[in-house]
Amino acid sequence: MKAIVDCNSFYCSCERLFKPQLARRPVVVLSNNDGCIVSRSDEAKDLGVQMAGPYFMAKHLIEKNDIAVFSSNYNLYGDLSMRVMDTLRELAGRDNVEVYSVDEAFVDLSIIRDEELYETAKFIKDTVEMWTGISVSIGVAPTKTLAKLANHIAKQNKKTSGCITVLNTPEKQREALQQARVHSLWGVGGAYSQKLYNMGITNGWELATMSEAWAHRFLGGVVGVRLIKELRGEHAVDMRDELIEKKMIATTRMFGNPVSDINDIKEAVATYTSRAAEKLRRQHSAAKVISVFIVKKEEDHNMSFQGSTLSERTTLPAATSITQELIKPAIALVDKLYRRGQEYKKAGVMLSGLVTDESIQGNMFLSETKNCERRLMDTIDNVNFSQRDDVLKFAASGTTRDWKMRQELRSPRYTTRWDELYEVK
Repeated sequence: MKAIVDCNSFYCSCERLFKPQLARRPVVVLSNNDGCIVSRSDEAKDLGVQMAGPYFMAKHLIEKNDIAVFSSNYNLYGDLSMRVMDTLRELAGRDNVEVYSVDEAFVDLSIIRDEELYETAKFIKDTVEMWTGISVSIGVAPTKTLAKLANHIAKQNKKTSGCITVLNTPEKQREALQQARVHSLWGVGGAYSQKLYNMGITNGWELATMSEAWAHRFLGGVVGVRLIKELRGEHAVDMRDELIEKKMIATTRMFGNPVSDINDIKEAVATYTSRAAEKLRRQHSAAKVISVFIVKKEEDHNMSFQGSTLSERTTLPAATSITQELIKPAIALVDKLYRRGQEYKKAGVMLSGLVTDESIQGNMFLSETKNCERRLMDTIDNVNFSQRDDVLKFAASGTTRDWKMRQELRSPRYTTRWDELYEVK
């Protein structure tokens, strides 16, 4: 059996942890540059605050209902995420925990008897909340796809479910699938869900009864076959498989203010490339293709986003996850894109052509130190993860970073800065 442990409204929960006066008050957290709403407490959802909606459009509703608003505080969220994941590893064993995202992790419960699954999930939930202060919901089922569905059910009505749902019998799994619309299933994107609706397949159970040959033809080949198997309770999705199927990794940011200097843009692109490289290494992958885009500040408000975006890409000689091997071509692409006198409001880096790093061969014509640069990257990643804010960075990323995003409503970094530690009076 598999369990997925999912933090409830994670960013909002992190903000509430050090502000108990917000326990019953609605809370929202904003995206980079304070642009959109990326996390909502249940109270904010009930008031009609829309996920991913622009902040300025929701501002009237927020002020009217005294909703607490915060800029994204990634130092705080990253540290509390690590504490949650370390707690899960302590409880279930390091080899039995697969971190899926900053607020989700799969836990292998194969050694737990069926009659003990609920109590085990409750013990994990209670311990995580007691040790970290972050509330979680847990879904348990034979496969990761069904566990995601169980977690969705647990979060739909938290008071009834106690934030725990266990689908450990065929009858429970069938009932859950019959109630689940296909677009809500993990692994079914917008295009495929519309395709399934057009074919008359509306819920998870109808999809699970389709043949594997049909899935191979109409649901993307091997990926579709795995989905059908998972819905039937047959383990078929592995984190490494998901990595191979993933098409790209991207890091994009709005600038705090419009930027016209090419050196500022190069610093930003180098910084975003470093972030993307960290994500590659975290997933044990490497990239063959790098793309860079910059977005012009529109003087004409009728100008489309596509019309204001300039992009270039290049194919690398060999797949890599070494930061400096990615920064160099990324900066070269900026030279091709930049136009003197133009102001830019956003930039981004996308890495594609992903392969597992196990497939990368050493170069017999280079020294041993050059072939072991992945070890250096791991060391830099470990230092930066523990200290935050890029304590170790490449010179190309700059030092002053005047282009950095706005975070006007950011709370203190309570757990990672000595001068911002929480004070008890």
